[in-house]
Amino acid sequence: MLVERDVPIEMDDGIVLRADVFRPNDGLAHPTLMTYGPYGKGLAFADGYPTAWRKMAEEHLDTVTGSTNVHQCWEVADPEKWVPHGYALVRVDSRGAGRSPGFLDPFSARETEDFRECIEWAGRQAWSNGKVGLSGISYYGMNQWRVAALKPGPLAAICVWEGASDFYREGARHGGILSTMLLNWYEMQVLPVQHGRGEAGPRSAATGELVCGDQTLSESELAANRADLPRFHRDNEFVDAYRERQADLSQVDVPLLSAGNWGGQGLHLRGNIEGFCRASSTQKWLEIHDGEHWVEFYTDYGVDLQRRFFDHFLKGADNRWGEQPRIQMKVRHVDGTTEVRHEDAWPLPGTTWTDLQLDIDRLHPGAATESVVSFDVNGEGVSWTTEPMEETTEITGPVACRLFVSTTSTDADIFAVLRAFDPAGNEQVFQGAIDPFSAVTKGWLRMSHRELDERFSTPYRPFHSHERKSEVIPYEIYQLDVELWPTSVVLPPGWRLSLTLRGSDWVYDSAPDSRLSNFKNPMQGSGPFLHNDPSDRSASVFSGRTSIHLGGKHTSFLRLPIVPATRT
Repeated sequence: MLVERDVPIEMDDGIVLRADVFRPNDGLAHPTLMTYGPYGKGLAFADGYPTAWRKMAEEHLDTVTGSTNVHQCWEVADPEKWVPHGYALVRVDSRGAGRSPGFLDPFSARETEDFRECIEWAGRQAWSNGKVGLSGISYYGMNQWRVAALKPGPLAAICVWEGASDFYREGARHGGILSTMLLNWYEMQVLPVQHGRGEAGPRSAATGELVCGDQTLSESELAANRADLPRFHRDNEFVDAYRERQADLSQVDVPLLSAGNWGGQGLHLRGNIEGFCRASSTQKWLEIHDGEHWVEFYTDYGVDLQRRFFDHFLKGADNRWGEQPRIQMKVRHVDGTTEVRHEDAWPLPGTTWTDLQLDIDRLHPGAATESVVSFDVNGEGVSWTTEPMEETTEITGPVACRLFVSTTSTDADIFAVLRAFDPAGNEQVFQGAIDPFSAVTKGWLRMSHRELDERFSTPYRPFHSHERKSEVIPYEIYQLDVELWPTSVVLPPGWRLSLTLRGSDWVYDSAPDSRLSNFKNPMQGSGPFLHNDPSDRSASVFSGRTSIHLGGKHTSFLRLPIVPATRT
């Protein structure tokens, strides 16, 4: 393997970005797999994300077997598992990050243009066969949607592994409510590797070089050379301010493989599915797995899936990828096992859409009694539970909830949580992409953001416009259609489902103290996807009592995607 460090790639404005290139040392032309992002191409996975690395290496030996792991970095492919297979890997430090100078502004239009120019550069190199594929997890997947919409000439395929496609709805604001995850992410994962940290930053375990460049700037100089993203998110409540950071999925027509995670509530899962459904590509596939966010990309299962996809589109290999079913998913069971299944469309053909009415104290398919159930915004909320399942029941697909709501204040936030309980009444939690104590699924909606975008809304997946506030008058009743993110779970006979509605983030009370090195808060059911920033949820507004109106003309219900054991 030939390794070239800090290869210069000049942008149209004169800024020179730096890339590491790993390629076969055989003098032949090969396809390129590229990543572009802000995490520092020289920062070792084990050094930058020690708890994630340790957990993956200990529990999934195949992720570290067959490699020295000296080139392993966070959320990008391992060259030792790809270069011998005939690929060139290019890792680009994004503008203002790692060893690339410039103004740091993640997910900006400038970044997307830089990414496009890097793809064009790779396609022109003597060692390239002219075809470029995009690879990587999370950030390295999210920016694939945007750059693919620009249609770079050499771009031949993208593999978006756990990568959101709607920056506003899936990253910045859930149902219009500010998520603090991106604020903390910027501070903990991006700023420590900003270009210019020099001696104050980390060193590469592979080379000993400074990860953030050789120049050491002062804190004031660093601050002047980056966007104030926390302020941007706090100051901008509506989608218009995010337009340049949104992906135009209608312009994505390149062959794509979108890989999501059932546990990805709060960031990526929705975007992987929306990207698959709404991209214009005629050759597109969806894969959905479970487990931790960063693991499956590196397992033999994940590497084999990616290789088959890229071999077909970047090498022209006759490996029968064209016969691959459009959807491959790992259906979750409550005992922690999964069942790999193939499907042809999303939502799954033959889904029985089942409405369960919210009654005074239970969740059932019959008519509900006209009544009102109220809860304190800062309390535990209220729950509705089904009767025990009479037979094995699979729930796989998008989930929606229609509520008729009033508040004593001038606005209210609804946090909807779908939960599972065994016959003894014990709650079953699931390994989420980040949080090991995740519920079946969740949804969020701010009352003043209730307006729907009818162009994209469906009976099973409400889509909100988030362009302006709708008035909320105290004690007036309003219809809210809440989108709960897609899920998959098979419940045995005797198990129950429960819908909990709250005025704040759900907490799993039985969670022990569990933390990851790259997140501020402990894992207690909602992971890092919290909604508690006082600038967005002032106590003067988000207080008082919220009421759910039931029965009659105010029929509040939960819509579930029941997948029959036998479908026609």
